[in-house]
Amino acid sequence: MRAKQADFDIATLAKLIGALVPYDGTVELRVPGVRAARVSHTNQEPMHYVQRSTLCIVAQGAKIVMIGDDTYGYEAGQMAVYSIDVPMAGRVTRASYSEPYLLLMLDLDAEKLAELALRVFPHGLPQPRDARALYVGDADAHIIDAATRLLDLMAQPVDAELLAPLVRDEILIRLLRGPMGSRVAQIGRAGSNVQRIANAVSRLRAHFDQPANVKELATLVNMSVTSFHRQFKAVTGMSPLQYQKTLRLQEARRLMLTTMMDAGSAGRRVGYVSPSQFSREYGRFFGSAPVKDINRLREQGVAGADA
Repeated sequence: MRAKQADFDIATLAKLIGALVPYDGTVELRVPGVRAARVSHTNQEPMHYVQRSTLCIVAQGAKIVMIGDDTYGYEAGQMAVYSIDVPMAGRVTRASYSEPYLLLMLDLDAEKLAELALRVFPHGLPQPRDARALYVGDADAHIIDAATRLLDLMAQPVDAELLAPLVRDEILIRLLRGPMGSRVAQIGRAGSNVQRIANAVSRLRAHFDQPANVKELATLVNMSVTSFHRQFKAVTGMSPLQYQKTLRLQEARRLMLTTMMDAGSAGRRVGYVSPSQFSREYGRFFGSAPVKDINRLREQGVAGADA
């Protein structure tokens, strides 16, 4: 009976997302930080983008994502929590025009989570077993129910303004009280390794086109260089320099694909001094040289980064 009820609830959530997002793409809903997405076809070509710190609830279809050397998969009835902004590649593996991939996303704000965590854990935060950038698990029935009520409110502007923020907080509280709670709480915990690495990530993202100084980053987050390297890789799945390189190459690809910028200009724009180094690292990362890669993507009708 519970399984049938869960199937019914996730089907209801899928129906609501489908109505809010009638065409492929991502839509910002009435509540700040809440988005819904639809993809009506599978992808053989991984889409590269930076995933912000977000709770994702999959209502229909399935997807795999690659972060550093790690691969994860999630499908309808599951949720994924990204604890930190991280460059990644994603590929929808189950979707069609009749049954598209449907996703609800709630941005995870560190200050809001810190506020709610104090109420959920009044006697102190539990220690998580690890601090990876992505956690995947089954969506709690209460979270699915709250998500359904949240989307129901979108049709009523006044109700959405007054009540939706309360339902969004309910979802976050239930997330904190669930199996992922100890990990999610670290996002808002001052001085936690996740928050300190998030501060370093913010610096890298703001200045990705400039040479990265790992010692300065370590000092910024009050860590030794050795500890910083270890913790950065534990959270993001890559070293600080790998993280920066991924940001640079993703942005260069986006510039060439969406603005018709040539490879040399794109490489310089993202911080490469040597055109040959840019072409070499681009080829290693995406599998072919810049011009060949962009021509192939255009022939396939790829317009830009995934949502």
